[in-house]
Amino acid sequence: MTRVLVVDDDPAIVRALVINLKARSYEVDAAHDGAAALRTAAARHPDVVVLDLGLPDMDGVEVIRELRGWTRVPILVLSARHASDEKVLALDAGADDYVTKPFGMDELLARLRAAVRRAEPAGDGGDVVVETGGFTVDLAAKKVNRGGRDVRLTPTEWHLLEVLVRNSGRLVAQKQLLREVWGPSYGTETNYLRVYMAQLRRKLEADPSHPQHLITEPGMGYRFEK
Repeated sequence: MTRVLVVDDDPAIVRALVINLKARSYEVDAAHDGAAALRTAAARHPDVVVLDLGLPDMDGVEVIRELRGWTRVPILVLSARHASDEKVLALDAGADDYVTKPFGMDELLARLRAAVRRAEPAGDGGDVVVETGGFTVDLAAKKVNRGGRDVRLTPTEWHLLEVLVRNSGRLVAQKQLLREVWGPSYGTETNYLRVYMAQLRRKLEADPSHPQHLITEPGMGYRFEK
């Protein structure tokens, strides 16, 4: 069973999420502040975290950063903050998706399912290893190695890289990337791509400002080159 950690200081929202998730056979833990969220995540090892940013003891972005220090668990932000820069800040910290309040339960559950799917092994039995001059991508093991060390990627970073690597040398359109990585309801959230491509370049490129492997085709999409 999939275990969900719900982090929100609004008892009504927590209650609604717990009821709806349990009705769909999820196991659910709840925390009402950031410190409790970090303790619960360490003790219970959830498969996905639903996180409010406006917590009483610390900002949710700090919780994301703390979690990303040791886990790749998918993080779905649930927040009343609508500003684009707030969303980018959360995504840049390591969140996998962002839902604004008020929210529709069906949409939230669909995004939660998509986040869990992205974190699952591909299960295709492939054994493709792609080598560049600076790093190696093992598609079967879902690992990236750079300079003899494994590179820690979030599930969304990995999924984005995997799509590009599997289409090596070919332009992948922005809309196609959004739909393959985030789901069919996406297609215009190009800021997601900008944030995540920047993160991948920082982790993989020798010179992120002049990438050799993760190439932008302005106004069209992205391309992976060995």
